[in-house]
Amino acid sequence: MVQRDWLSAMLNDMMNCQKAGKMQTIAMPVSKLMLGVLEIMKKNGYVSDFRVEEDKFKRVIITLGKLNKCQSIRPRFFVTVDEIEGYARRFLPGRAIGILIISTPKGLIDHKEAIEKNTGGGLVAYCY
Repeated sequence: MVQRDWLSAMLNDMMNCQKAGKMQTIAMPVSKLMLGVLEIMKKNGYVSDFRVEEDKFKRVIITLGKLNKCQSIRPRFFVTVDEIEGYARRFLPGRAIGILIISTPKGLIDHKEAIEKNTGGGLVAYCY
C-alpha cells in the first residue's frame, strides 16, 4: 500500500512513540511541509530537536518534547483571520493551550502569529 499523506504518518508516529514512552522517532520520506511543521513545533517546545540525515534515503530523526497530542487536519480547511478563533476552540483544549499550524502566503506559521499578521490560510495540523 502506498502512503499518501506523509505529514499525517509522521504526526501519528510521533503520537505512537509518545504513548510507548520513547523519546525518538524516524520519519521517512521527508518533505518541505514536514520540516516546516517540525520547525514550528520546535519553536513552541513540542519537539526538542530534529535533524535530517541522508545516505541512501532522506529521513528525519525527531526527538520529542512536551507533547500531549498532535494530528494533521484533513480536509485542509481554508480560514480567514476571523475564523481562526473558532477553529482554535474546535481543535485545541483551551484558549492558551496548543497551536494550530496554518499554511499562509507568508509561509507556515502558528495561529497566534497569523492573527498578529492579519492573514488567513489553510489549516495543516494542531498540537498541544
